[in-house]
Amino acid sequence: MTRGIPLALLALTLGAFAIGTTEFVIVGLLPTIAADLQVSLPSAGLLVSLYALGVATGAPVLTALTGRVPRKTLLVALMLVFTVGNLVAFLAPGYGSLILARILTGLAHGVFFSIGSIIATSVVPKEKAASAIAIMFTGLTVALVTGVPLGTFIGQHLGWRATFLAVSGLGVVALLGSLAFVPRNLAQSAPATVRQQLGVLAQPRLLMVYAMTALGYGGTFLSFTYLATILQEVTGFSANAVSGVLLVYGISVAFGNVWGGRLADRLGPIPALKRIFALLALVLLVLTFTAYNSWLVLLTVLALGAVAFGNVPGLQVYVVKQAQRHAPQATDVASGLNIAAFNIGIALGASLGGLVVEHIGLMHTPWLGALVVVGAYALTALSGRLDRRDGIDDRAEGIHVAAH
Repeated sequence: MTRGIPLALLALTLGAFAIGTTEFVIVGLLPTIAADLQVSLPSAGLLVSLYALGVATGAPVLTALTGRVPRKTLLVALMLVFTVGNLVAFLAPGYGSLILARILTGLAHGVFFSIGSIIATSVVPKEKAASAIAIMFTGLTVALVTGVPLGTFIGQHLGWRATFLAVSGLGVVALLGSLAFVPRNLAQSAPATVRQQLGVLAQPRLLMVYAMTALGYGGTFLSFTYLATILQEVTGFSANAVSGVLLVYGISVAFGNVWGGRLADRLGPIPALKRIFALLALVLLVLTFTAYNSWLVLLTVLALGAVAFGNVPGLQVYVVKQAQRHAPQATDVASGLNIAAFNIGIALGASLGGLVVEHIGLMHTPWLGALVVVGAYALTALSGRLDRRDGIDDRAEGIHVAAH
């Protein structure tokens, strides 16, 4: 069994890598797809929004509907849906069918991360549960470091369809790995009832965390969705150079994730999140002015990577803390709904960014994104104040949950 544990986690991590690549590579390919399919840039941006809506729907709803399906069977089925979705994107004759392919893969994405965390903790001893989840989520980080720039490079040289074909190949490998290495008889807790799920949404303090998540990612993706376009049209980078800039961004994200997790462990989630949201708003505002200079924009993108996803550990730890207090029977549901909140934020941010590009102009996306992130900061500060009013030691509890 001990030899099988890392292989099962490796299969999950590879699945996370493939899913992370297909979600974020679209940002680098947006100008290429818009030109090839002869649609406007905001219309192409819907490929980001509708995928994220698929994730937001899939995470809570499909996780609940598939609660009694054996974990391994469900995991394999999800990787099959994911692979087929990317093959449909590869074969898509036009914009409409590409939209449907993106929604299909988004639905698989949502359930994958909901059950993947549960499977990851099931194949290791209890004291290594947090590490197992961290290992699986490194697949997303590695996707940003290597999958997105490589997928962008492939799309710019062999056509955007080739990128989706390559990702479907990754899906096949992850599917085979899941079949071979994930144990069949995993312990399965009873699925949360509809009443328990609705109970989570009836808790104002949990809704506040979801709003923090949605605003934080809404502000980021209002601008990030159109980053490749800014780099090409405003900064003047070639398509090839954009792949390199995205590689720099991805490496910075990897450091930012580690830094954000350590900051949340050391200070507690609220102080860490306040710092990260403040820095994120500042960097987005600065991008408004540095986009016109190639060296300054490189430094800004490096800074953006360090803070854009650094809030993930703090947000996930904090939502579990609040769920343990306000909805202890449904902590898994609460965590899954935060994944939905991430993606609702991405969907709304990308859609709002499209409207800004269409009606005001491309370079208004960074400072407006910063303004939205300020809203996330304000809610975080308010939530911390409410914790202190209730006599809650944020730092001590943050460390306790993170080690759980």
